[in-house]
Amino acid sequence: MNKLKTDRHDDDITLRILDELSKEPHVTQRSLSGKLDVALGLVNAYMKRLAKKGYIKVTTIPQNRVKYILTPKGFTEKVRLSYEYMHVSLSYFKNISQRIDNVYKQMILSGAKNLLLWGDGEVAELCYLSMRGLPLNLIGVIDQKRSDKSFFGHNIYMPEDVSALNYDAILITALKEKERRKLPAPQADAEKIFLL
Repeated sequence: MNKLKTDRHDDDITLRILDELSKEPHVTQRSLSGKLDVALGLVNAYMKRLAKKGYIKVTTIPQNRVKYILTPKGFTEKVRLSYEYMHVSLSYFKNISQRIDNVYKQMILSGAKNLLLWGDGEVAELCYLSMRGLPLNLIGVIDQKRSDKSFFGHNIYMPEDVSALNYDAILITALKEKERRKLPAPQADAEKIFLL
């Protein structure tokens, strides 16, 4: 993991811990571990680091319980990390929206009208929302696991259903190469497949 990703991951865990402590100062490290889906030993290391930096104060209360108090310095750090998180999230959203717009322009120029989204995650939702007002028709979503639910009122199909569908283009909504490798390759002409 590169340093920027590591720092961002550390900041994310720190923000989540500070947020939880501001809500519930009597929370246990084991409970934090479960809520944050982080190893107990890692939570302990973060708590020690936060106390050392002066972001939290640890006090013992009756019945051998511990109370974590967010200090003014800790509150300031929580606000800073929240602002940074929002800034990164908005930049990410702006970047993804621009990529989606560019791919839709390519599709329209190629004459595509009927579109399949390959994947049903958050990026697929952004693709759907960005499609409104464009001369593109979503005919369905392809996902590896069929579910009883629909995708904004559209059917969710299995990869083996693709050959029976009438479409002009498939948009692969997985952004990372690692995510794309998990998807079965669409059985379609290469010119019908678009990547974000």
